[in-house]
Amino acid sequence: MSFYNTKIDEKWQKKWEDSNLYKFDENNLDNKLYVLEMFPYPSGSKLHAGHWFNYGPVDSWARMKRMQGYNVFQPMGFDAFGLPAENFAIKTGIHPKDSTEKNIETMEQQLKAMGTMFNWENEVVTCSPEYYKWTQWIFVKLFENGLAYRKNAPVNWCPSCNTVLANEQVLDGACERCSTEVTKKDLTQWFFKITDYAEQLLEKLDDLDWPEKTKAMQKHWIGKSIGSEVTFKVADSDLEFNVFTTRVDTLFGVTYVVIAPENEIVDKITTDEFKTLVDEYKEEAKKQSDIERQSITREKTGVFTGAYAINPINGRKVPIWVGDYVLNTYGTGCVMAVPAHDERDFAFATKYNLPIERVIEGGDSLPYVEYGKMMNSDEFDGLSGDEAKAAVVKKLETMTLGKGKVNYRLRDWLVSRQRYWGAPIPIIHCDKCGTVPVPEKDLPVMLPYDVEFSPDGKSPLSKSEDFINTTCPVCGAPAKRDMDTLDTFVCSSWYYLRYPDNKNSDKAFDSETINKMLPVDMYVGGPEHACMHLLYARFFTKALRDMGYLNFDEPFLSLRHQGLILGPDGLKMSKSKGNTISPDDYIKEFGSDVFRMYLMFGFDYTEGGAWSDDGVKSIGRFVDRIERILDSCREEINNPKNNKATLDKAEKELNYMRHHAIKAVSEDTAKFQFNTSIARLMEFTNALSKYAGEDIKNSSFLKETILDFIKLIAPFAPHFAEEQWELSGMSYSVFNEKWPTFDSKALIKDEVEIAIQVNGKIKAKVNIATGLTEDQIKEAALDNDDVKASIEGKEVKKVIVVKGRLVNIVVK
Repeated sequence: MSFYNTKIDEKWQKKWEDSNLYKFDENNLDNKLYVLEMFPYPSGSKLHAGHWFNYGPVDSWARMKRMQGYNVFQPMGFDAFGLPAENFAIKTGIHPKDSTEKNIETMEQQLKAMGTMFNWENEVVTCSPEYYKWTQWIFVKLFENGLAYRKNAPVNWCPSCNTVLANEQVLDGACERCSTEVTKKDLTQWFFKITDYAEQLLEKLDDLDWPEKTKAMQKHWIGKSIGSEVTFKVADSDLEFNVFTTRVDTLFGVTYVVIAPENEIVDKITTDEFKTLVDEYKEEAKKQSDIERQSITREKTGVFTGAYAINPINGRKVPIWVGDYVLNTYGTGCVMAVPAHDERDFAFATKYNLPIERVIEGGDSLPYVEYGKMMNSDEFDGLSGDEAKAAVVKKLETMTLGKGKVNYRLRDWLVSRQRYWGAPIPIIHCDKCGTVPVPEKDLPVMLPYDVEFSPDGKSPLSKSEDFINTTCPVCGAPAKRDMDTLDTFVCSSWYYLRYPDNKNSDKAFDSETINKMLPVDMYVGGPEHACMHLLYARFFTKALRDMGYLNFDEPFLSLRHQGLILGPDGLKMSKSKGNTISPDDYIKEFGSDVFRMYLMFGFDYTEGGAWSDDGVKSIGRFVDRIERILDSCREEINNPKNNKATLDKAEKELNYMRHHAIKAVSEDTAKFQFNTSIARLMEFTNALSKYAGEDIKNSSFLKETILDFIKLIAPFAPHFAEEQWELSGMSYSVFNEKWPTFDSKALIKDEVEIAIQVNGKIKAKVNIATGLTEDQIKEAALDNDDVKASIEGKEVKKVIVVKGRLVNIVVK
C-alpha cells in the first residue's frame, strides 16, 4: 500500500488555502517574480495531461524561486470566449454561457487539486462583463488612435464555422479549428493596424530570452524586405501601378508584369477581347488559398489582360498578365517579371513563350539569380550589387517613378467575427455621424443572452432587434450597433495586464501598479502561438505604451514552450483515437505529486513524448522508497544525539552527494531541465539508502542532510514534502524555508575510486587519496591483493596511470 495518497493532498491544500501561504505580497515588489502560464480554454473535456505538463512543472520552477527568496505572483484565469463553446451549444442546445461557467467551475477544482501556488484572488475570466468591458475600452482606444479601422476586403471564410478567420488561423489552407478548406469572401470587416508596428516588433526581438525558433518564426511572419518601389504607367491610359522589388538592378530585364487577380486595377485595364477569360480566371483564383497559390511546387498559371505597361527605366512596352501566384495582400499586388534572373518568372515565361533577356553577368545557364555586373542596361553596365541598386533608384527618383522602400509581409490583424460567443464590438453606426465609438460610461456593451446563434453566414447579433437598435451617442438619432464580435485573440492579448489589478472597476488597470509589476518575468505556453497570440500581445503592449498607459514595450521577458504529451501509441491525443490521458484516475491512485513528478522525469520539458503507465508506477515506487528511508531515520531526525565536528568517510560520501544534488538540482531546474533534476534526486536517494543507517554516526549531520533533501524535493512533490517536513518535527511550512545552497568544498573529494586493470581487464576497484603522486598510485595498485594474484609469476612491462580514473598494468 502506497504511503502517499490523496488524503495528504487534501490535507495540505486546505492548510495552504486556510493560511494564505502563497498570497502575493503587494507591498514587496522589489523582489517580485511574475510567473505566468498561458491560461486554458474551459472546454468540456476538462483538464488533460497536456494542461498538467504546462502548469505542474512551471509551478515547481516557481516554488524553487519562492524558496530562493522571490515574491512570486502566479495568477490563473480562463480564455472563455470563442468558437468551441458556441459550436458545442449548436450541437447540444446548451447555452455557451451556461456550459462555459460549468466548465470553469470544474477546471478550477482540477487546477486546485494540482496543488499549485496559483493566486486565485487575481483570477480573470474573459467572458465576464467585468473583463470584456475593458477589452471593449481598448478597442475604442485603438480606434481613437487610428489603429482600428473598417474596410471591405477579401477575407478568409470558413464555410463550416461560418465566420471570418485571420491569416494566422488558416493552417495549410484549412481552418485551424475544424480543418475545413477555407475560401475567400468579400466583407466589410474590422482590422487592427498592427502593420504600423512592424519595425518595432522586430527591433527588440533578439534581446528577449525566448526560444530562437519562436523568434525566427516571428521574423519570418513579419517578413521585412529592403528594396525599391517602382512605378509603371499603363500604356494609352492615365493609370499607373507600383511594384515592390528587392532586385531593382534587374529592371532592364523586365519583359512582362503580373498582377494579382483580385487587384482593383485588373478590371480597369483588361480589354474587351480578354475580359471573359480574365473574369473566369478570377473566379478560379477565389477558390484557392493563399498557401496553395504561393506553393513552390504548384505550376504557375496566368492570363493576358490585353493591356501593356511602360518600363520606366527604358520606356519599353511590356504585356500585363494576371497570375494567381501573386497575392494582393503582399507588397502592392503587382510584380515585375525578370525571367532571366528569377526562377518563378523563368518558369512562367517559358510556359507562355514570353521574352527572356539577360541583364546580369555570371553563370552559364538561366535563370541566374545571383548578383553580378549589370549588362544590356545602358549607362549602368558594369555596376553591381548595392552600387547598382542605388544608381538605378537615383535615376528613378529624378523621374519621380521610383524610390527606396522597406516592405513587410505582415498584414493588418482582422478581428471581426460573425459569431455570437465573443465580446461585442463597441461601435455604433449612425447615418448622420458615421462610425461612432461607444462612450466609456456606456461600457460594457453587454452580450445578450437570448440570441439565435445557429450558423447561417450572418452575424447572430444582427437577429436581435433589442441589441442592434440604439441611439447615436453624438446626435441622439436612431442608430445601429455593430453586429460582429471580437476574435477571442483580442481578449487574450492583454489579460496579463489585468491580473495584477483584476478588481479595478474604474480602469482596465492602474498604470502605476502595472508598471511596477510588469513585464512578465517568465511566460510558458505552447509553441503554436508564436505567430498569433505572442505577436498580438506585443502589439497591444507597444500601442498602450504609445498611448501613455505603460512605460515598457515588451510583455514577456522570458518565454518557454512545453512539448506535446502523446498517447501511449505515440500519436497526438484525441478522443477519436481513444488515446487521451485523463489525470483524474491517476491522481486517485497515486496522488498529484506522483503524477507531476512523472511528467517532469519522463519527458524533456521542451520535447514531450509518449505516455507510459509503467513510468507513473515507477515514480510511485520511487516516492514510496523515499518515505521508507526517511521513516527509518525518523528517530535520529527528531532526536539527534551525536554532533561531531568532523565527518568520517561514509559521512563525507553522503555530504558529497548532498551538495552535488543541491548544485545540480538548482542549476537544472532554473533551466527547466526537470528530468535531470529528478535524476539527481534519485542519486541523492540512493546515497541516503546506502549510508543513512549504521554508517552514519553523526545524527545531527544526518538530520541536516535529510532536511536539505526534503527542501530539494519540495518543489516537485509539494504535498509529500510538507508531510515529511511536519513528521520531521519542523515548523510549517517547508516553502517558508530558504532553498539550500551548496558548499563547493564538499564537492572536493579526499578520496576517489579508481579501477585497476591488468592488460585492460578490471581486477579491482579501490579508494585512494586524491593527493597521491603518480608513483604512489602505482605503488598502491601493485600492492592490491587481487592485483598481486593476477600478476603473480608475470613480468610487469608497464604501469599506466590515468589520474582520478584508472591504473592499467601491462604484463607479459
